[in-house]
Amino acid sequence: MNCIKDKVAYITGGSKGIGYGIAHALLEAGMKVAISGRDQEAIEKAKIDLGNQNVLAITSDVRNFEDEQQAVKSIIETFGKLDVVIANAGLGKFAPVDEMSLEDWNVMIDTNLTGVFHTLKAAVEQLKQNKGHYISISSLAGTNFFANGAGYNASKFGVVGFTQAAMLDLRNYDVKCTTIMPGSVTSFFNDHTPNEEDSWKIQPEDIGQLVVDLLKMNANVLPSKIEVRPTKTSL
Repeated sequence: MNCIKDKVAYITGGSKGIGYGIAHALLEAGMKVAISGRDQEAIEKAKIDLGNQNVLAITSDVRNFEDEQQAVKSIIETFGKLDVVIANAGLGKFAPVDEMSLEDWNVMIDTNLTGVFHTLKAAVEQLKQNKGHYISISSLAGTNFFANGAGYNASKFGVVGFTQAAMLDLRNYDVKCTTIMPGSVTSFFNDHTPNEEDSWKIQPEDIGQLVVDLLKMNANVLPSKIEVRPTKTSL
């Protein structure tokens, strides 16, 4: 089993929800963690809330490749290396395809799909050097289409395809690539405020534990695509 203590991870969209839950789990496992987001105030607050000196807060917009390059540079300057990259930043805009605005389409594709490419592209040489692990957070919407979800489905189907192809490209460098496809998760996604009625859903810390378990797997084991659902469908 791999020892992950003192390894360094970069998590996009790390100020809340799934990204924050993953950051907390990795810190508990003894890793060093960089979290990023577009909102400087939110990302700095998340760093304080995590309450761990091994956290680096970075303001970055994954839609901007130069931001992601600078994020990786800051991580190397602070921690000396980068072992694990978790492309988690994402958003959803839902409408029938004939009513969807160009702006909503573009922001989803640019964030959810192009963003995961930017993050991997900026970090890939570090991952190759350190035999690292790239994890994208997709969704069950990456394989199950639904009405009003054309843009979101397109972005998340794309994340699954991108990550699986990247897995084939990078496995001979001993870089693992995995996409995690959660169902309903308690989060702030789509302007939702978590509440007691979300108790039946997957919790962010559950995804965090899943990531820890993935990183601890033997080097010769590569789970390339993981679907994860709540046990129940509602309260």
